[in-house]
Amino acid sequence: MKAKFARSIAADWVDTQAKHEQGYGGAYFSGSIIGLADQTDLDLSSDVDIVVVTEKEEPPLKLGKFIYKDVLLEITYLTWRQLATTEEVLSSYHLAGSFRVDTIIDDPTGRLRTLQKAVSQRFYQLEWVKSRCLNVRQKVENGLTSIDRKAPFHEQVTSWLFPTGVMTHIILVAALKNPTVRKRYLATKEVLIQYGHETLYNDLLSLLGCAHLQPQQVQKQLTALSQTFDKTVEVAKTPFFFSSDITNISRPIAINGSQALIDKGHHKEAVFWIIATFARCHTILAVDAPSLHHKYFPSFQAAVGDLGIFSIDDMLQRAEKALQFLPSLWEVTEDILDKNQHIQ
Repeated sequence: MKAKFARSIAADWVDTQAKHEQGYGGAYFSGSIIGLADQTDLDLSSDVDIVVVTEKEEPPLKLGKFIYKDVLLEITYLTWRQLATTEEVLSSYHLAGSFRVDTIIDDPTGRLRTLQKAVSQRFYQLEWVKSRCLNVRQKVENGLTSIDRKAPFHEQVTSWLFPTGVMTHIILVAALKNPTVRKRYLATKEVLIQYGHETLYNDLLSLLGCAHLQPQQVQKQLTALSQTFDKTVEVAKTPFFFSSDITNISRPIAINGSQALIDKGHHKEAVFWIIATFARCHTILAVDAPSLHHKYFPSFQAAVGDLGIFSIDDMLQRAEKALQFLPSLWEVTEDILDKNQHIQ
């Protein structure tokens, strides 16, 4: 399916569904769909991200992923408070990218259009690009220093894994690239090669713990995840913010997308999302099917063990190494900021 057609279907969902919700304030595209030309084929392991703005004080529960007219949509809600000023959006690495170009689907109040024009005029200025990089760095530091020793192992893994992976976003934001989720390591590798810092990439992989892994090891992880994933889908009942990522509809992203990376020789780049999905499955199983949680837990432990993580102490030590690595990562970030000809 061409990106143009996928966008038109997404806009149809906004027109027929979102517009009729109480407090609806507008909608715009986010994520990877922004950068796709009209005639580009939409990857089968990709979705179309839509942000719906609400007048409510608190955003409704995230709808997540679902199929609408053969297109996989992912819906997120934001309040106007979260888009309060141009400066707040410009400083947010999660928000600013959606307004660098015209991504607006519907804007009944005109506020989104005004915000988009203001952000796009200043998006490429060094002050704001650097501010977004600092925004990412702060998120890494906050995450790596708040891992709970008393939490269950699978939750500890999530708490360590995500801020470790967010280090890649510092590089991507400096290069004015989309801070992608599942393909963050592959995208970062390409940027580091482009700017002459390929050696740093192995450091990032080492902090994750996958620099030494062979394709067959990652394939074994994915095979084990596939079994756990399918069982989790069968029993999942309790809503989590990531619940729509663990469904049959999302399987092409979680499982097939990782398999595609392995098949293309990017097995190390597949590890992050494999472990992230594994941990999320066990978060669900621990609540909805404790017996299955215990049954499949050894496979999860083995996959995490491949990364050299066997205990909370291992995670805390790895987190400390990552924190000590941040100054070196920042030096490279500043070099990219200096060399990036698109930055004003």
